[in-house]
Amino acid sequence: MTHRHMVGALNNALDILMEKHDNTVLLGEDIGLDGGVFRVTDGLQDKYGSNRVADTPLAEAGIIGGSIGLAINGMRPIPEMQFSGFSYQAFHQFKQHMARFRQRSNGGIELPITVRAPCSGGIRALEHHSESPETFFIHTQGLHVVMPSTPTNAKGLLISAVESNDPVIFLEPKKIYRSFKEDVQDDYYNIELGKAEVVEEGTDLTLITYGAMRKVAQDTLEDIESKGVSAELIDLQTLWPLDTETILESVRRTGRAIVLHEAQKTLGFGAEISSRIHEEAILALQAPVKRVTAPDVPYPQFALEKYYLPNKKRLLNAVDEVMNF
Repeated sequence: MTHRHMVGALNNALDILMEKHDNTVLLGEDIGLDGGVFRVTDGLQDKYGSNRVADTPLAEAGIIGGSIGLAINGMRPIPEMQFSGFSYQAFHQFKQHMARFRQRSNGGIELPITVRAPCSGGIRALEHHSESPETFFIHTQGLHVVMPSTPTNAKGLLISAVESNDPVIFLEPKKIYRSFKEDVQDDYYNIELGKAEVVEEGTDLTLITYGAMRKVAQDTLEDIESKGVSAELIDLQTLWPLDTETILESVRRTGRAIVLHEAQKTLGFGAEISSRIHEEAILALQAPVKRVTAPDVPYPQFALEKYYLPNKKRLLNAVDEVMNF
């Protein structure tokens, strides 16, 4: 075990994967010589060479298009989008090609591509560097979408993503890259895709979240308990395919649910989760599902981001609403 932050855990996972799989290659802007903007790939070019850890031009469509070609020809590429807000330059590659090749080829062509992309806000970054684009990719059927929340699940989920034969969008919340450490197993392990984690068990309320908002939820649990409320905390881990079974099993026991996420409210992923709960477990509900999200405005300049992001106060207000309905 080593005490690692998420950057260290992801770097360790990539090292293990590249050593285990000779056909694994990394490509992206500044990922080789500089080790990436956030140093996730630090040291890997020195160890595996520039043919396997390749610096690319500033051309997101080319990075993803090239990765598709590599995967068709037997490689297992792990391209990096320097920031998730830059991925829009390659969206035609995601939507029209990466998500559809298996269907287009009647199952004859698999694309084992894992696209890593730093996402979300909270680090006082510039415009287009703090967005939460997960619903764009979830709505692009044919892609798996994963968002880790801790160093431990970041490593295990990334290993599973890369070893999957499906294309995966692996979104990494920047705010928790280096904000805390935990003991992470040094050797190989994986965490199954498509399975949520029940972080804390409870009886009165189901709190569903993912990514950087897991830390916000965990930091609020003691305050929720002080209100006499027992909250069950679920971290989705894989956003698509969604582990609906774990969510519904919990809500049917607690009777109340709050969905907490950083993306905007309208057509955010909380809307889908809320709809599924109301469709499948409405008779168990004692209150409507409440969403705690960012407002429906563009991500602001960093001076205002603390007012934009969901926080403990807003979550506690939502708890009061659903408990007193």
